[in-house]
Amino acid sequence: MSSRDESEDLKKPFLHTGSWYRMGSRQSSIMGSSAQVIRDGSISVVLCVLIVALGPIQFGFTCGYSSPTQAQIIEDLNLSVSEFSVFGSLSNVGAMVGAIASGQIAEYIGRKGSLMIAAIPNIIGWLAISFAKDSSFLYMGRLLEGFGVGIISYTVPVYIAEISPQNMRGCLGSVNQLAVTIGIMLAYLLGLFVNWRVLAILGILPCIILMPGLFFIPESPRWLAKMGMAEDFEASLQVLRGFDTDISIEVNEIKRSVASTSKRATIRFSDLKRKRNWYPLMIGIGLLVLQQLSGINGVLFYSSTIFESAGISSSNVATFGLGAIQVIATGITTWLVDKAGRRLLLVVSSTGMTLSLLLVAIAFYLEDMVSEDSQLYSIFGILSLVGLVAFVITFSLGLGPIPWLIMSEILPPNIKSLAGSIATLANWLTSWAITMTANLLLSWNSGATFTIYTLVAAFTVVFVALWVPETKGRTLEEIQGSLR
Repeated sequence: MSSRDESEDLKKPFLHTGSWYRMGSRQSSIMGSSAQVIRDGSISVVLCVLIVALGPIQFGFTCGYSSPTQAQIIEDLNLSVSEFSVFGSLSNVGAMVGAIASGQIAEYIGRKGSLMIAAIPNIIGWLAISFAKDSSFLYMGRLLEGFGVGIISYTVPVYIAEISPQNMRGCLGSVNQLAVTIGIMLAYLLGLFVNWRVLAILGILPCIILMPGLFFIPESPRWLAKMGMAEDFEASLQVLRGFDTDISIEVNEIKRSVASTSKRATIRFSDLKRKRNWYPLMIGIGLLVLQQLSGINGVLFYSSTIFESAGISSSNVATFGLGAIQVIATGITTWLVDKAGRRLLLVVSSTGMTLSLLLVAIAFYLEDMVSEDSQLYSIFGILSLVGLVAFVITFSLGLGPIPWLIMSEILPPNIKSLAGSIATLANWLTSWAITMTANLLLSWNSGATFTIYTLVAAFTVVFVALWVPETKGRTLEEIQGSLR
């Protein structure tokens, strides 16, 4: 193939993002001159993943924002604890609306187009929070950024799963959650040095970088194939796999997979009654709901408050340390998931979570039995800190990244838009309930709160052992065929 032909082929997949924008000649020439750089398909896929990972970083920044800013916002705007709890939980309400819309948006204008749309309310939301003079602007901003995050939380794992080769899908799919944890850690870190208004302005940066970055990556080949865009589909896949790679086998597999799915077909709830549809949906919903019922967002959103109640001084520094540990643990999972498999990591993760949450619950129960002046009080505070760190580590080893990965792998293409929206909505609805109640439950009884989370983690072990299939080393088409 000549360099000119290669350059022209390279342009094709970059020119399409759901038929709603076209790159100018300048961008096209840049893409053509980059042909030699991304000849290796694995490099091309990694670059695509790194760009869309800015979305989950935004997701994580939203989750982490409320922890280091709670005291400042309450003082500056004269809010009560319950009013701040509403603020913290409103991102989940917005995300529920975004989740409902996410499947159809991603279906009709493509994965890239939906991420572009998601970036806009995020930017407006952060600006509203930064300039808020009362709770109304604060709440509106939180709702808007939540809406964008709801779209991001569905679209990014689906896009990564659809562009990744089977031997790298677990690793690259876990980058989604790794990016979330990086976003959380950045919010914790920057919150040590800047006030809440400046921190909100900094929250805009991931989406500001993401929007132009989307012009430089190809659309999902599986989405293009489903939309009947055969030429763009093959060109996109060739860029992702490398120009020297024979993609004929994968092209035929994808064509067979989407052959029964008509372009822009209307999906009805009655379609979910078939076992090949409801079974993977049940697994996806189950994992995403259990992920949130473990209490992780309650811990991350209000970690500074939890550390203070445990008697830990410098709670914001401890919170940043927790975020850094989460990033490291999730990074380890990214390396392990294609080697150890999804099921094993989920079992190890949920078992570890059960034990660590039990330790936290016992520590809080014992702490209530002694006076704050006692040496035992400090010991129990350290035990609760150890338990929380172990909880975050074990969560990050499996139940954090893998539910989103499995959801994106097992949902059949003909129902992915509807089923994916339902599963994402279930996740955000549960997250809202946990975030809304965590502060109040911790004020009521910390030991009892963590006992509830312990029981959920124990049930997760059973759920994974009985129902979750192993998807390691199989193509998306093979996984969906095995569930029929």
